[in-house]
Amino acid sequence: MSSFSRSAQQWATFARSWLLIDAKLQPPGKIATMCAIRLQGKHKPIYHALSDIGDHVVVMNTRHIALSGNKWEQKIYSSHTGFPGGFKQVTAAQLHHKDPKAIVKLAIYGMLPKNLHRRTMMQRLHLFPEEELPEEILRNLTEELTQPRTPPRGLNQYTQEEIDAFPRLWTPPEDYRMK
Repeated sequence: MSSFSRSAQQWATFARSWLLIDAKLQPPGKIATMCAIRLQGKHKPIYHALSDIGDHVVVMNTRHIALSGNKWEQKIYSSHTGFPGGFKQVTAAQLHHKDPKAIVKLAIYGMLPKNLHRRTMMQRLHLFPEEELPEEILRNLTEELTQPRTPPRGLNQYTQEEIDAFPRLWTPPEDYRMK
């Protein structure tokens, strides 16, 4: 193998790619695990904990994330200003209403290693609440990752054949009439 092809392979290995993830109807934890792996560079064969070889990750539709159960009202995010009486607590719904990117950002931040590289990794994270992306980001995108979970279909997206084929739990008898 010539030195040119080796250097080209090396460039492709070390180059930072831009990855796009759609967070629509996805749990923030699943999005965060995908992002944390790629921000650290763990998906590359040359990964080393001390090297900074992670990729840029673009997450769109953070306004449309999905939390299971009653987490919108029961999950609490706490912070402290450092001053007396500066302890603040907000629910996930309040935080999401104030900043639609905050829940996903905090989930990703919590899954990165707790060392000095975490801030530089977070600089390569780009969050957008809707589908509109700036032109400079669209120019750089190299790959779109699949969603971790298939989003559920709405009731208006089913055909009449699928509705009729769906098993019924109770079928009324023939002589049953509403009176």
